[in-house]
Amino acid sequence: MEQMMNDKEQIENIVQLYIDSMDESDPNKVKQAFHSNGKVVGYLHGDFMQMSTDDFASFVASQQPPPKEKGENVVFEILACEVEGTTAFVKVRDKYLGITFLDTLSFIREEGDWQIYTKLFNVESE
Repeated sequence: MEQMMNDKEQIENIVQLYIDSMDESDPNKVKQAFHSNGKVVGYLHGDFMQMSTDDFASFVASQQPPPKEKGENVVFEILACEVEGTTAFVKVRDKYLGITFLDTLSFIREEGDWQIYTKLFNVESE
């Protein structure tokens, strides 16, 4: 049970790193949060998108970070987090670039470290 709590804490820290990467337009944080073979998949503006970790890192880097002086940050809420051995999933609602997303993040633990392996995103509102 203690390992599971520790896992959930580590996973929540990775979710925070993922949010921070978008909040700061920091491609290095994307690469820390996501597995090197990770994928980002979903529909944006009606177009099917598939991105590798490197593609997503470049996309995040190309965005303007939200203006901090206006108190605009990426707002997020963890809706669910389940750990099963070396895998986990987290459902997150976040507002990024003026769009509300529902992200389903799958995690893998490799050599003791958790990373996001897939991000399936659904646009809830634009």
